Amino acid sequence: MSAENGGTPGTPESSETPVTSYSVDERGIALIRLNRPKARNAINTQMLVELLGHLSAARDDEAVRVLVFSSSDNLGLSAGADVREELDSEGKVHRMQLFADLYDQVVAFPKPTVAACHGDVVGGGAEIAVACDMRVGGANLRMRFPGAALGVPVGPARLVTLCGLAAAKYLLLSSRTIGADEALRMGLVNRVAPAAATEDSALALATDAATHPPEAVAQLKRMLHEWDDIVGRSATEGRGQVEWQRSGPGLPTPPGN
Repeated sequence: MSAENGGTPGTPESSETPVTSYSVDERGIALIRLNRPKARNAINTQMLVELLGHLSAARDDEAVRVLVFSSSDNLGLSAGADVREELDSEGKVHRMQLFADLYDQVVAFPKPTVAACHGDVVGGGAEIAVACDMRVGGANLRMRFPGAALGVPVGPARLVTLCGLAAAKYLLLSSRTIGADEALRMGLVNRVAPAAATEDSALALATDAATHPPEAVAQLKRMLHEWDDIVGRSATEGRGQVEWQRSGPGLPTPPGN
């Protein structure tokens, strides 16, 4: 039975138009789609709250076996944080806390997670992707970790385990954009699909994982996380990025905002 909604599961309907959607299919695959195409799926406070609500719903739903992150079109998973969002200082700290909570909860999610990485996968969008267990890259992938360019202390906790120290330094310190083939060589994605088929390929990968006994899969994931303490490292990094927003320069605000 498929369940679908566009807001935060388990909460009263918001007066704001939802910027994400959430559905669960008969295979037990939960699909979260980011849906701000006119803003290149830039992540604002509303989107963060919705994403955390979807994560909570998927975590608590015994019918859910695998969680997939995607977007409403194949032009981009997300261009990163919405730096044009108008917030006061307290609001900016709150938003950064939500980012840290999101990364931590994706990393610690007890069931397998898959990201459909098509088009722009930048900043916060890239962090969501590398927090997942598996990733499918679209042929149009443009992945970038702009922490050095923006001064944001985020990235090492999840990236080093994924692709190694040397590659993580290359990606984080250069802030350069890489495509699908380079991402595949570096281990950032597990397979590459045509741009329009990225989500379908991610769902096929999720289907593979969903066929296995959920208890065994959850135990293996716990073992893997205990081995390298990625959950602990992610939490430590998150506290640092929130403090950087609170007492440091914080995310830049474009002129005129």
